[in-house]
Amino acid sequence: MPATSSAHSASPDRARRIFDDIEEQFRLDQDALVKITEQFLADFSLGLSEYNQPMAMIPTFVTGVPNGSETGTFLALDLGGTNLRVCEVQLLGGHQFSLRQQKYRVSEALKTGEAAALFDYLADSVDAFLTEIGSQSPTLPPGNSPFSSPSLFDMPPQPEPFIPLGLTFSFPVEQTALDQGKILTWTKGFAAKNAIGHDVVRLLQDAFDRKHLHVKCVALVNDTVGALLSRAYTAGGCILGSIFGTGTNGAYLERVENIKKLGDNPARQKGGFMVVNTEWGAFNNTRTVLPTTQFDNKLDRESINPRLQAFEKFISGMYLGEITRNILLSLIDAAPRPLLFNGRSSDDLNRHYGLDTAVMSEIEEAWEAGREHPSSEGAPKANGVVPDWQSAHFTDVDKLSHEDVARLERIRGVITQRMGIPAADVSLRDAAVVRWAASLVANRAAKLSACAVATVLVQTERAQLGGGFVSDEERIIIGVDGSLIQFYPNFGTRLRDSLRTLVGAEVEKRVDIGLAKDGSGVGAALCALQAVKQD
Repeated sequence: MPATSSAHSASPDRARRIFDDIEEQFRLDQDALVKITEQFLADFSLGLSEYNQPMAMIPTFVTGVPNGSETGTFLALDLGGTNLRVCEVQLLGGHQFSLRQQKYRVSEALKTGEAAALFDYLADSVDAFLTEIGSQSPTLPPGNSPFSSPSLFDMPPQPEPFIPLGLTFSFPVEQTALDQGKILTWTKGFAAKNAIGHDVVRLLQDAFDRKHLHVKCVALVNDTVGALLSRAYTAGGCILGSIFGTGTNGAYLERVENIKKLGDNPARQKGGFMVVNTEWGAFNNTRTVLPTTQFDNKLDRESINPRLQAFEKFISGMYLGEITRNILLSLIDAAPRPLLFNGRSSDDLNRHYGLDTAVMSEIEEAWEAGREHPSSEGAPKANGVVPDWQSAHFTDVDKLSHEDVARLERIRGVITQRMGIPAADVSLRDAAVVRWAASLVANRAAKLSACAVATVLVQTERAQLGGGFVSDEERIIIGVDGSLIQFYPNFGTRLRDSLRTLVGAEVEKRVDIGLAKDGSGVGAALCALQAVKQD
């Protein structure tokens, strides 16, 4: 281990001022969180009243959620990248389902050729999947529900038999009904001709019909809506499906009367509830309340979509590593003396998006390894004290416990192996600074994520901002998906800590946050179920 570090070689007072300034920029107190949530609520209201707002608040025309008692067999088709996926989902009742699936590769020629050829390939893939599973498809016992059914291949004769299918289409669409949506643009390397402006469900159904398949696309699904439906089936209900992963978004159950922009649409006249896809990644693109730093400005300026998707750039896994990289580079480049790694960088750190959020996760995992988590609030303790997530970046390494020194040694290993910094240039103090920077960025992301969740609780009248109101519901069920919420150390704990601050402990403890299983697959099949119910 090097005897000195960059932070030690610089003036202690100067170094402390620089670190404190960075820390202050990332700190979010209760007043700031409340202000952000209030703006969230205002943007919700505007998006529900008017079209073409950054917070799009897209009506999905899904007017109910499953409760876990439904049975039947449904197909799902998930198109969103290099592979497409076909799934058969058998709803078994009792909150249980079984899933069979197959992936099929989409060639570059199909991505950029005629739309008819692409959708014919989708239909061929569904046909191949049905042929492959046909001989082994089990029979489900009919239930009392009108939506109960035997397996796909043992259904009794019907006048016009068809297999209902839900389509998860991960490209921008303007959805006008549960089974209608015009393609607005292609992304992710797709550029199929004669597709823009056309109804994606119609394109797929025409392909099914050309192949004489007894399959009907009954629902167009967003993966966030799918997360809500999936969680509802396994938990018995759900008010919010949310993604905290590479990107972020949320869909929640809203009173139809509040979706004023529907105007005289028959769906609004029916009343009741409808799932709304918020597209909250675009919250506060003007950055009037988001805690913007120089590191965020650099990320945004160099991104492929400057001044768009602001909220997503603060909290999603695609961007957290880049924000952290920007912090570390500023410390490496500090003048007249560097504050990190003796002023040395690496090819990885110098490369745009060269620091993956997964590396941050490894660093925080190494720091938290072996700690006990005995507090009633679920927060981990360090040396018997519940830590402030943004504290102790200047801990005197010489006074650390043997266990914490060992943790910093592990972090040194991660830095040398995953960032490409020579071991001779990484001191224990440097390891502590890197851990501090990662924690700052992740902690802010979790707090901002809590603002989004709190907004839905207040909007649906299950909470009051600042606490003091408790609904009659014993469980407020929320479905989550994504790598951050699943795998990033303490992300869920940090989110809950801030949620408690925003809506009070009595409401927060009733919030049941659970994993939504396969929103783009199972969720799409469940959306097909809802379509059959609503038909």
